[in-house]
Amino acid sequence: MDTPRIDGHTRVIAHLGHPTHSFRAPLIYNPWFAASGTNAVVVPLDCPAGALETLLPPLMAAPNVLGALITMPHKRGVVALLDEVSRTARVAGACNAVKRTADGRLIGDMFDGEGFVRGVQGKGLVLSGASALVVGSGGVGSAIAASLAAAGATRLALFDTNGAASAALRERLLAAYPALEVRTGARDPAGFDLVVNATPLGMEPGDPLPLDVDRLEPRSLVGEVVMRERVTAFLSAAQARGCRVQVGTDMLFEQIPAYLEFFGLPVATPGRLRELAALDRPPAAP
Repeated sequence: MDTPRIDGHTRVIAHLGHPTHSFRAPLIYNPWFAASGTNAVVVPLDCPAGALETLLPPLMAAPNVLGALITMPHKRGVVALLDEVSRTARVAGACNAVKRTADGRLIGDMFDGEGFVRGVQGKGLVLSGASALVVGSGGVGSAIAASLAAAGATRLALFDTNGAASAALRERLLAAYPALEVRTGARDPAGFDLVVNATPLGMEPGDPLPLDVDRLEPRSLVGEVVMRERVTAFLSAAQARGCRVQVGTDMLFEQIPAYLEFFGLPVATPGRLRELAALDRPPAAP
């Protein structure tokens, strides 16, 4: 893998979250920057809960900082620190990308849902008029629901063990998309074109499945956000039911071109990003 060039002209994208040991984005962006000759670098910065308000404003004031990738636990809290957010971020109630405009304003957007949507569309699912069940109404689930609505889905079912989270997401969706049909409180996957696990279930061995897989219909496309394993227990069960699936890393690779557009950097295809990514390579010797 080529090494990204770092000098006095390098444009920096900070990757803010906690803990940093789980961050994968630098292993995808930086090989692309090196291969394309883009003088930019993604740098992980450990930002524990409660530290974002102190760290973000002075960081974004540095002229060579293009912006920041925002991950847990800050996707929701960062919204209050910004001057403007996209409609998708407003509906999601969360943001995972921030950039500074020429006049110093901070603009935010949310690309988790965009990546997920691009992935399922690439697998042939037509979202205009489609129905979807999204289990999990946290940051990523809210983003996926918002992007599904933007892509033309007409019927959404939302479920979260925290019913208030699903209810609040429903209100935000209806405020932006009044004609959308949105139900909450149930996670029966029967009858949906798309079924999404947007919860952390599957991160740990022995986690329960997010829904009753015996109710999955073979016609449904089943998507996952967990990236610990390529094919999680949930996706394996869906495949056994005859369903097409989308693995968690598809969302990651599909959203990065949208990020690159947002930051005004050369754009790669998801396939090229996969070819170059250092995710499965051992670290270089010191």
